[in-house]
Amino acid sequence: CPGRDYAAMEKPGVTLSAAVQEHLRHLCLREFPCGTGSWNKSRFLPRTWRTWRELVPREEEAVNPGEETVEALLDLVRSPHSPWALLEGSSAEDRFLRELAIQNPLVLKDTFFYSYFRSLRVVDKQVSLVDKGLLKFLKLEELVLSANQIKEIDAVNLPPTLKVLELYGNKLSSMGCLCTRPPPRLQHLGLGQNKLLGPLESLYVTADHWPNLVSLDLSFNDLTDLQGMIAGLSTLPHLRLLVLQGNPLALVPYYRGFTIDSLSQLCVLDDITVSPSEKHQFRGLSHSGDLLAREAQFVVTIGNVKGVLDTSILDPEPGPQGPFITYNYYVTYDFVEDEEGEASDYGGVLAETPVYAHARCAQGEPYAQLSGRVSGSLPQIVKPSPSTEQLVEDIPEELFEEAEDSVESGLSTLSGELEGSVASGGSGSLPRVTDSAEELAKLRPRIDPRLCPSPGTVLFSTVRKPWTDVIPCNYEMQHTLRDLVPLKAFLLAGTTVTIVEEKILSWPLVPPPVDTVLPAKKGKGEKDKKDKKDKDKKGKEGKDKKKELPKELRQDPPILRVLGSGLVALEPLLVGEPLVSTVCNFGVIRTAETDRLTFLRVQEGPQCQ
Repeated sequence: CPGRDYAAMEKPGVTLSAAVQEHLRHLCLREFPCGTGSWNKSRFLPRTWRTWRELVPREEEAVNPGEETVEALLDLVRSPHSPWALLEGSSAEDRFLRELAIQNPLVLKDTFFYSYFRSLRVVDKQVSLVDKGLLKFLKLEELVLSANQIKEIDAVNLPPTLKVLELYGNKLSSMGCLCTRPPPRLQHLGLGQNKLLGPLESLYVTADHWPNLVSLDLSFNDLTDLQGMIAGLSTLPHLRLLVLQGNPLALVPYYRGFTIDSLSQLCVLDDITVSPSEKHQFRGLSHSGDLLAREAQFVVTIGNVKGVLDTSILDPEPGPQGPFITYNYYVTYDFVEDEEGEASDYGGVLAETPVYAHARCAQGEPYAQLSGRVSGSLPQIVKPSPSTEQLVEDIPEELFEEAEDSVESGLSTLSGELEGSVASGGSGSLPRVTDSAEELAKLRPRIDPRLCPSPGTVLFSTVRKPWTDVIPCNYEMQHTLRDLVPLKAFLLAGTTVTIVEEKILSWPLVPPPVDTVLPAKKGKGEKDKKDKKDKDKKGKEGKDKKKELPKELRQDPPILRVLGSGLVALEPLLVGEPLVSTVCNFGVIRTAETDRLTFLRVQEGPQCQ
């Protein structure tokens, strides 16, 4: 069918008719080399002749001087190097109209346009109003109005001949405006990337409004009532293709199975063909709709961290008065907070068909390795302790010059659970959520902003671990959320993952006693013998004492330093992907010199601190 693709409109809030006329004006169908003028006037009969011969070009072998042949004029609009050529990307219908305006320009009247077009494509033209002028297109079957500013449509202005209607990327908040007098022959309706919201939308997808609908696309809206939506869709006798991905209702674990079993005639769901095995697998699930929990489940797995600099090699040996310095390392990420009920249901592991990923890094080259098994208990969720002291401790600048290794963390894996139930979570204590909303707000001026969760999210952390060449996190957490609309926004934004170094300075509460030398008069030989014996004894005891810390210590507030931070994209989970596995590379902080110092300390033995 002939179609039309119109040029962009700069004026905001234009009508559809104005957009059509503006595009036709830009085609210059009545200006050189199109239309009639001094370049071809001898080809047409004078207007004094009979009306029925007005459209018949005169057959002449010779062309008057100063005029162009039809072939020459056609070459001007066909050649890509011509200044009269159409812009790149113009439709085939544009080219047809330009050539028709050269071959027979007198036929291009309003009556011709309104009877000629079968398809209108008005994309990204700032159209906000579909006016009555659209009814003049008597044979229009396809109308594409994507990426405009349409908030509602008066269905009375839609031609009854329409079979395809696409309104992607507009601002529609309800389908109700389309249902006042919908086109009775419509077979495809595309309303993706709009703002449809609320349980009432399920009332507008029934056979009462769309008796011939074969394909429906409601993707990437804010629809949450899966049971109600399926109940409405089940009345459409001809529905074969359905797209609901990107809606919060598609985040529940049983979404695909429940939809397939409820709509037995469906052939394609979310661009994936419905297989006979799926229909058999999910048989009977539709009868349990009222018993299914309306919540989403996600599992976060954090693997190992590698490439972290052992900062303790840069610290001087502690004296008797301290400070005694300890370092710990952990990983944080933020996840959306469920405001319905009891926030998120944290704790437990999935008992059926779990999908997990364990990521790790090899020497020199990071890679992710998938695993189907996990431990039965979950690590405790801890909150990074905010410091009232300096939070970023500088490392000598020269240590960053020669890079040989990097902080590579195979640590962010999130999986959407397709089928599964929640079981108890092992023998350890249940994870707890960071109650950081008020506390971090008070301490925000002193805290690295990367350690502050964004509004509506909660900060989670792995257990603090001492430094090793490969720091094992072994972290798994199930998030169960009931408030699905904020969850969709969170998945679109992604989560921020950080590696944090915690430095704690400890001081003895009781100062160590000062050794005093008592004078003694003894023989020289006996004295030398005793001194040598005491020296050996003190040397041996000195090494032992060097390893021991005072029993009573006073700790300063921890000093936190973010070693690396990055955003992990979670949008694939929103479009139906069951797993997102990412190896985060946060750059180089280790050098050849620091690695040499670490190696020497290890070679010296465990007595060196």
